[in-house]
Amino acid sequence: MTTPEPRPSSTTALPVIAPRGEFDLDNLSPLEAQIETAIAVSPGLVLDASGITFADSMFLRLILATHQRTDLRIAAPSPTVARLLGVVGADTFLQVHPTVDAARTA
Repeated sequence: MTTPEPRPSSTTALPVIAPRGEFDLDNLSPLEAQIETAIAVSPGLVLDASGITFADSMFLRLILATHQRTDLRIAAPSPTVARLLGVVGADTFLQVHPTVDAARTA
């Protein structure tokens, strides 16, 4: 029997990361550093994905690894991110919300 991981209460203010632009192997490091910093001090984070214009498999790897480590909530995914998550079926198990506010209060 496994014990569910504790989830932050709705009163816990999760940090919001709002990356902009393209994310692939060559430019993923700053986002990875932001995520590491956020999860070091918080039980989760909100990724405002509305400004992501390109994301490849390395971005997806980072998202899946982050999901395994913390309470990751993806907010307002751009069409690019929504398509990537949908193609691989990740939208069926990741927490994807239409807005940052919805993600924060989920």
